[in-house]
Amino acid sequence: MSTVRITKEFRFETAHALRGYDGPCKSIHGHSYELSVTVTGIPAGDNNSPKAGMIMDFGDLKKIIKKNIIDTVDHALILNKDYPMEDVQKIRDVFCNIVWVDYQPTSENLLADFSKRIIPMLPEGVKLFSLRLRETANSYAEWFAEDNT
Repeated sequence: MSTVRITKEFRFETAHALRGYDGPCKSIHGHSYELSVTVTGIPAGDNNSPKAGMIMDFGDLKKIIKKNIIDTVDHALILNKDYPMEDVQKIRDVFCNIVWVDYQPTSENLLADFSKRIIPMLPEGVKLFSLRLRETANSYAEWFAEDNT
């Protein structure tokens, strides 16, 4: 059997602010993110299996991403844990769903975080190949497994 890749795409709304940044992204703002998740593997060869011919069921991949990423970040404000506390008190009055992270919440760092959440959840024989996070219509970041070995 040949190794094959499958991709599932997701959309979510998230706000963030880049603490200490020297441009407009230092202010809280949001994006309509598009996340593409590509996994690779050898399709099941057992013709008696309900998953015959599949690397994995698209629905199973959707459940993994929804539970481990989308349910956490959709309609949330993502901030670095180092965000000044005096500002946080003001923010809490407006944003009820704040996700605290140990990094600057850029697309690049979000992808690295997402990869760590996804990899251990994949079934045996299935590997995360790549992630693409589109922040705007013409800007995106990519993560590739081969670059991170």
